[in-house]
Amino acid sequence: MNQQVKQRNYTPIIVGLTIVINLLVAVLYFMPKYNGLGNVNLTFLPFFNAVMNSFTFIFLVAALYSIKQKNIQRHRRYIFAAFTTTALFLLSYVTYHALAPSTHYGGEGILRPIYYFVLITHIVLSAVIVPLALISVTRGLNMQVDKHRKIARWTMPLWLYVSLTGVIVYIMISPYYS
Repeated sequence: MNQQVKQRNYTPIIVGLTIVINLLVAVLYFMPKYNGLGNVNLTFLPFFNAVMNSFTFIFLVAALYSIKQKNIQRHRRYIFAAFTTTALFLLSYVTYHALAPSTHYGGEGILRPIYYFVLITHIVLSAVIVPLALISVTRGLNMQVDKHRKIARWTMPLWLYVSLTGVIVYIMISPYYS
C-alpha cells in the first residue's frame, strides 16, 4: 500500500528561521553586553556548546551510517537528535554571547593563523548550514527523496564540518577564558 505524504510548504518557516538565527548571531557581535548578572561565571557555557557540537557530530555520523544501511527511521531519529543538540547549542551560544565579554585568542606562531582559518570557515559555513539543514529536513519529511538526496550531499559534509570545527575552536580558545 503506497501512502501519500501530504506535501507541506516549509519555505516561509525556512526563510524566517534563517533570517532570525543569522541576524541574531550577527547582532550579538555588535550589541553591548548585559551586566546584570554580577560576578556569575559563564565560562561553563562554551564547554556546554562544545559538548552539544560533539553530540551533533556523533548524531550526524550515526544518521549517515543509518541511511547507508537504508534504515530511514533510524536515520530520521538521528537527524532529529542532531537538530535537538544544535538547538540547545544555539540557545546556549546566544545566552553566552549576550551576557559575557568576548574572549580573544591568545595563541601565537603557526597556531594563530590556523585558529583564525578554522574560526572564519566555521562562522561562514554555520550561517550557510542553517537554510541547508532546514531545507534538507523538510524535503525528507515531505518524502521528496530525490530533492532531499541532492541537497543532503552538500548539507551533511558541511554540517559535519561546522559541528567538528565548533569543538576545535573551543579547544583552541578554552585556555584564554577568564
